Amino acid sequence: MRKGWPTTTPNRERLARGNRTPGSRLGIVAAVLAVLVVLNGCADFTDQDRAKDAGAFSANNESAAKKEQPRPSPTEPPVPPPPGPCVDPDPAVIATCLASTAAVMPGDDQGDVTVVAERTTGRILTTKRYGPQRVLATAPVDSSGDGGLIDFAFSPTYSQDRLIYALITTPSDNRIVRLAPGDVPKPILVGIPKGATGNMGAMFFRTPGELVVATGNAGDPAAAASPSSLAGKIMVVTSFRSGANPPPRILASGLGSNVSLCPSTTTGSLYFAEQTPTEDRVQVLESSGPKVLWTWPDRPQIAGCAVTSGAIFVSTTRTQHIEALTEPTREKPAVTPPVVVLEKRYGALGRMVALDNGILQFATVNKEYGKPVSTDDRVVKWLPPSSSEDRT
Repeated sequence: MRKGWPTTTPNRERLARGNRTPGSRLGIVAAVLAVLVVLNGCADFTDQDRAKDAGAFSANNESAAKKEQPRPSPTEPPVPPPPGPCVDPDPAVIATCLASTAAVMPGDDQGDVTVVAERTTGRILTTKRYGPQRVLATAPVDSSGDGGLIDFAFSPTYSQDRLIYALITTPSDNRIVRLAPGDVPKPILVGIPKGATGNMGAMFFRTPGELVVATGNAGDPAAAASPSSLAGKIMVVTSFRSGANPPPRILASGLGSNVSLCPSTTTGSLYFAEQTPTEDRVQVLESSGPKVLWTWPDRPQIAGCAVTSGAIFVSTTRTQHIEALTEPTREKPAVTPPVVVLEKRYGALGRMVALDNGILQFATVNKEYGKPVSTDDRVVKWLPPSSSEDRT
């Protein structure tokens, strides 16, 4: 039994994926579930730029399913699952048979519904356990290497405008585009360097007028350090019209590859995880710049991070872990060593997100980096153990 990180309940404050106020989050969730708009992004990149001025299950998985399968009420007969190859026996699995995944976002406040990006197809879809899957938007992408549909963010006024912003890879660059029903994707920020690797980044709305974007180094550390390049940066985009926009404000430079953002609703801090040639690490963005909180010299390939219940969680691809370390506070600034809280149950893990109730959603990337089973790739709804429970 391991101890070492607090389990305080986070305050419901701020914005966006981890920092959106409850009212605006509920509004977007309600809009996603009520409308389920299908956007057809079928234009090629030439059309897009021309139009821009116009505005078998693993043993661990099987044992978990047997142990965690909920018991039906004595007065109610169990509901049989639908037939088909995409039904996973593990009750924590809420999405199955996905293409290789990227970003994931909760689709309701309980974590039963998920919204997930398929990196290789360019689709953003919503689903829950036993489905169905509904496509919310599609963008044409170049999915070579680790590029493709990298991340997405709902407009803060999605219930009115039905807009989704996406970070994607094209044949020429990485860029942010705006997706609207019945329209071609409109470029918002272009010219983010593209590489054979190092394309994975992240973004979220910190406020209705501020889109925080993290970009990978595109395989070029020198570009990440250069003020003239948008590679390897954390930046703020404030103009969302289609066309020539002012340069984003740079908050941090010199980032590595596969950068994920994880804002905290408790402290308001912005944490981020990244992979570098010598180590994986988690940092916090302070007014003076990034500050390293923890490093992993064995390079487990951290692919996602999320903050909830007084802990920073990271998901790993190579070691197939979720690990937790304490979130530093003013009263307790020390960070204790990370603890493995989930190990090799679902295979290679990708992006993750936290809900205010302490639940995590995370996506697998077994089709790209692991040994896929018949229901891969998947999204899992999972409640981390408390400090008094056995975490292995």
